[in-house]
Amino acid sequence: MGASEENSALFPIFVLTIMALPLVPYTLVKVLSAFSKKAMTIHCQCSVCSRSGKYRKTVFKRISNFSTCSNLTLVLLWIVMGVLIYYIKLTSHEVKVFEPFSILGLEPGASDSDIKKAYRRLSIQYHPDKNPDPEAHDYFVEYISKAYQALTDPVSRENFEKYGHPDGRQGIQMGIALPPFLLNIDGVSGGILLLGIVGVCILLPLVLAVIYLSRSAKYTGNYVMHQTLSAYYYFMKPSLAPSKVLDVFIKAAEFMEIPVRRSDGEPLQKLFLLVRSELNLDLKNIRQEQAKFWKQHPAFVKAELLIQAQLTRESEALTPALLRDFRRMLELSPRLLEELMKMALIPRTAQGHGWLRPAIGVVELSQNIIQAVPLSARKVVGGSSEGVAPFLQLPHFSEAMVKKIARKKVRTFQDLRDMTLENRVELLTQVVGLSPTESKDVEIVLEMMPSLTVDITCETEGEEGIQEGDIVTMRVWITLERGSGLVAALPHAPYYPFHKEENFWLLLADSISNDVWVSQKVSFMDEAVAITAASKAIQELKEGSGASLKETNTAVREAVERVKSGSRLVMGKFQAPAEGVYNLTAFCLCDSWIGCDKKMNLKIKILKRSRAGTRTGPLSEEGAVTEEGIEEEEQEGEDEYDDYESEYSEDDDDGKDSKRNGVVPAACSDNE
Repeated sequence: MGASEENSALFPIFVLTIMALPLVPYTLVKVLSAFSKKAMTIHCQCSVCSRSGKYRKTVFKRISNFSTCSNLTLVLLWIVMGVLIYYIKLTSHEVKVFEPFSILGLEPGASDSDIKKAYRRLSIQYHPDKNPDPEAHDYFVEYISKAYQALTDPVSRENFEKYGHPDGRQGIQMGIALPPFLLNIDGVSGGILLLGIVGVCILLPLVLAVIYLSRSAKYTGNYVMHQTLSAYYYFMKPSLAPSKVLDVFIKAAEFMEIPVRRSDGEPLQKLFLLVRSELNLDLKNIRQEQAKFWKQHPAFVKAELLIQAQLTRESEALTPALLRDFRRMLELSPRLLEELMKMALIPRTAQGHGWLRPAIGVVELSQNIIQAVPLSARKVVGGSSEGVAPFLQLPHFSEAMVKKIARKKVRTFQDLRDMTLENRVELLTQVVGLSPTESKDVEIVLEMMPSLTVDITCETEGEEGIQEGDIVTMRVWITLERGSGLVAALPHAPYYPFHKEENFWLLLADSISNDVWVSQKVSFMDEAVAITAASKAIQELKEGSGASLKETNTAVREAVERVKSGSRLVMGKFQAPAEGVYNLTAFCLCDSWIGCDKKMNLKIKILKRSRAGTRTGPLSEEGAVTEEGIEEEEQEGEDEYDDYESEYSEDDDDGKDSKRNGVVPAACSDNE
């Protein structure tokens, strides 16, 4: 019975140990990671962003940020551990060493007469004939009698001196830390024990494996459903216009899972009237167009209307239920758009090239969703290839204000950015009619906007010139500058309710053939990762070219300094096509800002492969001439963006894509 009680007392300790083994390290990692995160002080400080409350850390927001499933589970497990510790403390008893002199209240070495006197005194107090209390009886039998016996009986005293106990050597008891009912193998208890072993050792791992495999079969590593990728791949077309990218975007399976309630019908009808002008409906057959629109799958209708609510800033017209769905869609949008971008850039041609036109359309859609600007605002107005869209992302701006500044010969967004501070403040206050506070908000946003500089080279490692079939290495340094002095920053996006980091896409493409040769995503948020990547790339490049250790270390140090000053290194490789001169374009596109994209024209001359497959003789000399013939092309004003027109541009402007400059025999040249 005593052994069974001892085992039962050990069971909570066993459970506590099993829980503490994974819980304590996980909690430490969680706490350390939380303290290591820097406070986000890189967001926009304008009054519009401040009023949006997105960056305001209220008590409710702190609680909601903490109240994740993992955090709540962690807290619950610690509560259970606390209860176990308290229970163990209450039920545990200290193991006391048998000390007969101490029990009788004597000093070690007391005489026999003193021992007998102490025994008589305690007998009067604890003997069952004198004290009917059961605890007194137990104490007298277990302690007082044994203590007296250990000090008076020769055998007991010898056992005590040898083994520390009057009964002689005490055996070690071994137990199992399980409740008593599980230790009874007979009858039902044996089945419960067997069931527990099978459940913990077999069924639990099996269930966890099934859950993991089913989830991994449903989602990609970016937490996007495989069904979504299949739909995006199927509907992606090489000639997909930017205005039609939205139709592909809403085909995501994640949007299909958002329920369409009966109560959503009337609010969606009202929302349809508010955004109807953005739905590309044929006004001549408006009734047929409306009927066709509502005949679509209800989930597609709801998804498109909610995205249009974001683009037109009409979210205030949504009901609470629709507003929850609206926020859910916006939360999913960045990673869905990233996967849609990958579907546009996935190799489709025999040369392994992606498609440029839909890729540009995806980036444009991302920009408009983050900035809450209608797609129709990209229609060409005056000399701006991006229409009034860049202006509408500024706080307090409207289309009427854009028309006012156009009369002052500020026709493009770049014209506004290039103005001096004094002239711009005068324009905003006196012409546009903004207050000094509103004008200051505009200046804050303009200082947050990135300005990009791209330095690109294309060469065959260890060789002069580029011959057909060569593996060409593209090396690009992208430098970002802001008026605020920041490198890593969050974009001004008061109408997008979640934190959104800036991302850039570098595309090396042939605008005429619609082919993307090289593509890569670039981020300026994590400097440490960029330093590691740049150091490794430069080291491999130098070692491959046979540079000395000193030259390699010098190049790595220079690369690290460039990264720290706000640059990012992008490396890419592609196979040189057939002999000829290729007019390529390097696009650096931002997924969050409108009007901050950078474009450069490149000319790459591919030489004919020598018969022997070597680079000796005249071909080597020709390659050297090609390498020395690097030139810069110059364009003025908005001609730089002629071949990067939105779908909302006029047809005459689109026709400029096919009118390219003459061929320059250069390995690659850039255009600022």
